[in-house]
Amino acid sequence: MQNLKNSRIIFIFITMFLNFLGFSIIIPIIPFLVGKYIQDQSLVAWNVGLILSIFAFCQFFAAPGLGALSDRYGRRPILLISLLGSAIGYIIMGIGGSLWVLFLGRIIDGTTGGNISTVYAYLADITEPKSRAKYYGMLGAAGGFGFIVGPAIGGLLAHISVSAPLFAAAAVTFVNMLWGYFVLPESLPKEHKTESFDLAHLNPFSQFKHIFSIQILRRIFLFGLIFLFALYCMHGNNAVFMKDAFNWSPTQIGFLLFIIGIVDVFSQGFLVRKLMPIFHETKIGIAGLVLALIGFIMIVITAITNYLPLFYLGIIILNIGDGLFEPSYNSLVSKSVSPKMQGRVQGASQGLQSIGRMIAPLFAAWIYSYWRGLPFVLESVFVIISLTVFVYTLPVIRAYKARIEETILK
Repeated sequence: MQNLKNSRIIFIFITMFLNFLGFSIIIPIIPFLVGKYIQDQSLVAWNVGLILSIFAFCQFFAAPGLGALSDRYGRRPILLISLLGSAIGYIIMGIGGSLWVLFLGRIIDGTTGGNISTVYAYLADITEPKSRAKYYGMLGAAGGFGFIVGPAIGGLLAHISVSAPLFAAAAVTFVNMLWGYFVLPESLPKEHKTESFDLAHLNPFSQFKHIFSIQILRRIFLFGLIFLFALYCMHGNNAVFMKDAFNWSPTQIGFLLFIIGIVDVFSQGFLVRKLMPIFHETKIGIAGLVLALIGFIMIVITAITNYLPLFYLGIIILNIGDGLFEPSYNSLVSKSVSPKMQGRVQGASQGLQSIGRMIAPLFAAWIYSYWRGLPFVLESVFVIISLTVFVYTLPVIRAYKARIEETILK
């Protein structure tokens, strides 16, 4: 039984790694791919942004419904369908031929993009609540490692052709799907599957309404999404800031992204695993927010002084904080619902994060036009708000935990 559990965990980690590898492998070539079909090259950046945003837009509508489907019919079929959809999306983009075909590929990928939320739900099914944050941290590290090596592989394959990274992403995703088809068992026991399913479960707004009717989830989602919005804002303007403040080249920016990936793997894959047996996820999550706030403040000071060592230190501290916070947050979300709702709650979480990924870069770009340090100031404020809501939510979390323990004792 333990060997079966270990093999499933290994599969889930590799799936997460390949998921982020497939996503990030195309990052270096998207501008060149889009540029093939646009005469006015000044519109390339706009269309690249649209192609990236439309994936998040489709995922917002699809992920909650896919999560509900996984609660009814199991994680395995939804995960395999999602992987197949991603492979088809990559192939369509690789074939190309016109701009609308690229959009079609991203729409298919986004609409079937329930693999991340299903991976989190699958892991929740096969792990004990007390060790879930540790495994979520390792899962995040696997994704972070995929994000590190993906752009490098994409850049190398682009020497063959601009479409080669897309076909490579399709191939690894398809092989992952076939592997899962032959070796991955279902994780959700029959008694934990929801008894019924109707079209309302596919409506993301109905799903959000139901999820937010649960007090503890409403509070956890609130402080989690406020912080993640700040993080997505930083992702949206970080490269522009480095270019303007330090006159960096794409290679220098890419090197810093590589460092960020290493820090992410260290914090989620090592620090969380070591700290979780000693501290509760609430303490680790709060520590993560405090570190992230310190990092943001250092970057604000950098925007005033242009002192590069402080920027490096701020980025590292910020990402250590993020690496501590996200596994703790995901664990708290998972523990707040029964096994029958894991898919729905993870789907809702991914759907809400997709909205953040769409809005945050646009918001960051707008306020960046006033002063390049302003986004980091507001991001610091968002982290303070998130930290305040988190602390305010602690009594609710403790009361919920006490009720669960009392129910188990009975």
